[in-house]
Amino acid sequence: MLQEKIDRINFLSRKAKTEGLTDAEKQEQQKLRQEYIAEWRLGMTQVLDNTYIMDEKGNKKKLTPKN
Repeated sequence: MLQEKIDRINFLSRKAKTEGLTDAEKQEQQKLRQEYIAEWRLGMTQVLDNTYIMDEKGNKKKLTPKN
């Protein structure tokens, strides 16, 4: 996510606490937050896809998702 978008999220958050947001700003804030969370989840999934656990015998085992 671009730093500009993160800065905008932070600005809207501060404004919501002090002045309040218009309906358009609330929608923008929600859209930006959803985009941020989606990118964060994608990055975390990529990290976990490349994570291995090593047992006491030195064997590597790839993490598998719980379903």
